[in-house]
Amino acid sequence: MGFLDWVTGKIECPSCGTKGASEEGGQIRCPNPACAYFASGLAGGGATQQPAQVAFGKGGFAPAGSMAMHYRNFQGQERTFIAEIASARRDKNHISVQVAPKGTRIVLSRDRIQNLSEVENAFPQRVAPGQAWPTPRERQILNYHKERKSTSPLYESLRAKYPNW
Repeated sequence: MGFLDWVTGKIECPSCGTKGASEEGGQIRCPNPACAYFASGLAGGGATQQPAQVAFGKGGFAPAGSMAMHYRNFQGQERTFIAEIASARRDKNHISVQVAPKGTRIVLSRDRIQNLSEVENAFPQRVAPGQAWPTPRERQILNYHKERKSTSPLYESLRAKYPNW
């Protein structure tokens, strides 16, 4: 909070941490479209503004290639997260992504993601449609050399077969 922010009425949003929020009549209005207290009048560009163009609060994390993930938490509250799709990882029944405004990594249950089909379609495809997945042995070789940034003739032949792995 700045020295004279109390004069202008601008505060830091208690939900997302974005600076420039205001409190009017006991209600908090936030300029961040990903926030639960979002007010389109404070956003500058109105409701048509794209989430990736917003100056996000603390940390200044603005996801490139972002997507809105609609999630219902265990309390039944609807939440919307602006996530960077390039950071998405799937682990069994969960999806881990970096979200605005701080760029923190969160883990969401796939059962509770409301727009799961959109989210999964945005994931990079590791194999071409209709192509068989690599065998466990082939996956082991691909992952071993990718992790260590090394190569072998077998790895090169597998990379030719699975170029997006």
